[in-house]
Amino acid sequence: MAPTSFDGPLALLAAVGTSVGPTDWQTITQAQINLFAEATGDNQWIHVDVEAAKAGPFGAPIAHGYLTMSLCAPMLAELVHVSNISMGINYGINKARFVNPVIVGSKVRAVGEISEVIEVAGGVQAVVKMTIEIEGSAKPAAVVETVSRYLA
Repeated sequence: MAPTSFDGPLALLAAVGTSVGPTDWQTITQAQINLFAEATGDNQWIHVDVEAAKAGPFGAPIAHGYLTMSLCAPMLAELVHVSNISMGINYGINKARFVNPVIVGSKVRAVGEISEVIEVAGGVQAVVKMTIEIEGSAKPAAVVETVSRYLA
């Protein structure tokens, strides 16, 4: 699905309450989990030891919560596009909750809501509440309030 487009940062001011998305589904692979574990030093068995994880509480390895949250950056670009800017930056996270584990092989996607937009020097700061859904699950993987700045 194409992102919701805004003609410049100030156009976001009128978008509070707007739903955006969903993104395309993407499959979480064991290779992706292993690379994240290596990059972060979080090699807990529930993520990287396939045989031990099969005997564990989820029956398979699960993605790190922070791996799931890290998907918000590229997924946000699938949800929102702001033109006529000099740059867009990830400014932070207000709140994140890891609601449901993502089992290896699961497909995830994001839906969002533009929940707050304020003017800042040179542009706007936007909060997008992103819900990372798991295909076939009633409960999402995560709910993350991303904060981005779009500068003219």
